[in-house]
Amino acid sequence: MMRSPGRDPAPSDGEEASDSTPLLQGAWPAEGAPVCCSARYNLAVLAFFGFFVLYALRVNLSVALVDMVDSNTTSADNVTSKECAEHSAPVKILRSQTGKRYQWDAETQGWILGSFFYGYIVTQVPGGYIARKVGGKRLLGFGILGTAVFTLFTPIAADFGVGALVVLRALEGLGEGVTFPAMHAMWSSWAPPLERSKLLSISYAGAQLGTVVSLPLSGIICLYMNWTYVFYLFGIVGIIWFILWISLVSDTPETHMRISQYEKEYILSSLRNQLSSQKSVPWVPMLKSLPLWAIVVAHFSYNWTFYTLLTLLPTYMKEILRFNIQENGFLSALPYLGCWLCMILSGQAADNLRAKWNVSTVCVRRVFTLIGMIGPAVFLVAAGFIGCDYSLAVAFLTISTALGGFCSSGFSINHLDIAPSYAGILLGITNTFATIPGMAGPVIAKSLTPGNTIAEWQTVFCIAAAINVFGAIFFTLFAKGEVQNWALSDYHGHRN
Repeated sequence: MMRSPGRDPAPSDGEEASDSTPLLQGAWPAEGAPVCCSARYNLAVLAFFGFFVLYALRVNLSVALVDMVDSNTTSADNVTSKECAEHSAPVKILRSQTGKRYQWDAETQGWILGSFFYGYIVTQVPGGYIARKVGGKRLLGFGILGTAVFTLFTPIAADFGVGALVVLRALEGLGEGVTFPAMHAMWSSWAPPLERSKLLSISYAGAQLGTVVSLPLSGIICLYMNWTYVFYLFGIVGIIWFILWISLVSDTPETHMRISQYEKEYILSSLRNQLSSQKSVPWVPMLKSLPLWAIVVAHFSYNWTFYTLLTLLPTYMKEILRFNIQENGFLSALPYLGCWLCMILSGQAADNLRAKWNVSTVCVRRVFTLIGMIGPAVFLVAAGFIGCDYSLAVAFLTISTALGGFCSSGFSINHLDIAPSYAGILLGITNTFATIPGMAGPVIAKSLTPGNTIAEWQTVFCIAAAINVFGAIFFTLFAKGEVQNWALSDYHGHRN
């Protein structure tokens, strides 16, 4: 449980009782700074739309690629299971045939889709480090702008050949790689501790809604226009967002032109005993910190399931459950709509538990991580074992992905609890490891399903569920909710 505001500014790494590292100091109660029209919530909303664009730019290729490839090239590679009956009548609408088609086999398509992560993994830790030095505003803004501009050149790169498209996608990954660490670095200066769950869940929920909108919208654009417009539309939206972001956002409350004095004092006072003034980064104690590795394991485990489903759910819908392409787009997006709702609701619930019910930070993070990882594991396994019951399969896959949204108030923001001054760097470290499943998970899943049978997919789902359960247990055992000694100024003073 959380103590009343304490007197000791340097809590112990090992004491769970110190979990309530002074959250609010003096006369600045949580209700003292209004939410409506506040600078911190304006930042959350703009970040929400930024991550909306970010994920739209990331996942649109997986839909457009279906129309970019000559169907005759992949017909030999793709095996449609006959275990389930055809679910629906063929689509009557004639598809647009104006987009150019390419002779890319399944392996080549895998390289094109996977190349994004080879760029993405490289800029995670540098992104967190640079954001701490120069601020997250420009880094996040230019990261998304770069991705948007590269997206506009996708049709040209495709014409040049597979190599050019792979390089372009890797460059998009480089741009996107800095975004989450940069956002975490900004929230370390903007988010009062008792509002962290709400603010971060709002901003990062944009990623889920971006997936929800871009999957079916990309399908519709391919259906009625052609695949090139998918990249033009989302690229232009990204540029428009960048202009708004640069114009309206500041790195810190102190540099914000329109923030009220009351809100500024509220934010600064709430963070007074949590931030380090040291310029150097305590790399050795940071990397020795078990609470950090608890987040690494949880993040890796969660992303194994997330990326496997994100990449292969449309395939499962089409080849196993045999939905047509129109239904496939909407049904593939449905789980992420549920995840978006759970992220928003869990953020409210987590902060209410901490502020009104005095539940300790570490307890909240553990409980929400358990719900967000054990729950999906159970429903993922169930989805694999109900056979061809279309309604139950879609329901279970939706519930599985939706429950994962609870992790946004669990391990996902624990970096800010244990070391707010270095939150961007910590997220860069954990997201580096968590990107590996994006590269390895779908490849392993593909290798386990050569015949596209229900039994093979059961194996894929069981492996993902087992990894999820392990990550949840590891995090529960070793997570902390208080600022660690190495992340405070006093620690550096004693060491020097």
